[in-house]
Amino acid sequence: MKLRNRAIPLVAIAAMVASMAGIGASASQAAGTLKSGQTFYLIPKDTLNPYETLEDGGIASALKALGDTAVVSSGTVDTAAAQIPSIQAAIQAHAAGIVIAGNDPTALCPSLAQAVAAGIAVVASDSDVTCPNHLFINQAVTSTIGSSEVDLLAKEIGSKGQIAILSAAATATNQNSWIVYMKKELKKYPNMKLVSTVYGNDDPATSLTVLQGLLSAYPNLRGIISPTTVGISTAAQYLDTHKSLLKHLTLTGLGLPSQMKKYVLDGTCAKFELWNPINLGQLAGYAAANIASGVITGAAGDKFTAGSLGAYTVLPAAGGTGPSVVLGPPFVFDKTNIAKFNF
Repeated sequence: MKLRNRAIPLVAIAAMVASMAGIGASASQAAGTLKSGQTFYLIPKDTLNPYETLEDGGIASALKALGDTAVVSSGTVDTAAAQIPSIQAAIQAHAAGIVIAGNDPTALCPSLAQAVAAGIAVVASDSDVTCPNHLFINQAVTSTIGSSEVDLLAKEIGSKGQIAILSAAATATNQNSWIVYMKKELKKYPNMKLVSTVYGNDDPATSLTVLQGLLSAYPNLRGIISPTTVGISTAAQYLDTHKSLLKHLTLTGLGLPSQMKKYVLDGTCAKFELWNPINLGQLAGYAAANIASGVITGAAGDKFTAGSLGAYTVLPAAGGTGPSVVLGPPFVFDKTNIAKFNF
């Protein structure tokens, strides 16, 4: 497995964050309580995913404001095996902290336990792990993400017909958690039937292959939910060139406005959801810095300030996950608002 290690060009990242989302990290928080000069390893699902790049940019921006250094290190495929060498690299480098988007809920735990034993603060962001002694930075309430996507699709298709899910990796913690709540929400719609869940591994080519297989197997499919930015953009691109399918097929899920704007404006995808991945990254960066500095432990009830995002409180463990911090509710993008967003 080829491993890509790269230090983030922090000046460029800071400019990107400011231009994309108007986010300004609070340098005043660096004074007094938070340490500076620390090194943090950012381990995304893979180094090629544009969503992960934006999230890592948010993390790096927050750390830069605190006088810290960010290093992005991961593989190019969404597997735990591709992430483990990066955890080991962080241990060898005596990093202050690790921020990781888990590709597997359990397989990373032995390596992350070694990191914790070495005194490294561990924060999971975007996709959680089941390991002890870490804090999870959640995009939104997990149940709300899953249920709201089903509700969006139900409104579009009149709550009737066959639907399918185009997910990322079969082991991805966040995807599987959202799908659990999608299935629960579907019980409210007895005339909607989930016929298949397929996995594109957050790879455009694989996503296209499984999408085409799905459309071939279920020619009467009414709706597709793709809770992954790679999956929904791949599906939108395909449907945009096969517009006859849009007579009976509706696409929704989680996407980046920058990737989906064209398809929303031309009617390929009416509505989809997301949060600002740069904001999510900034929140994770401040959380990691606070834990690594000993300001908080990451336990339920801890409070900290995440720069211009404001104050946050660590929530108790729930639903099989450990303590967490929630960025906020998902946002629905459509023709009325998508032109306002560039991330």
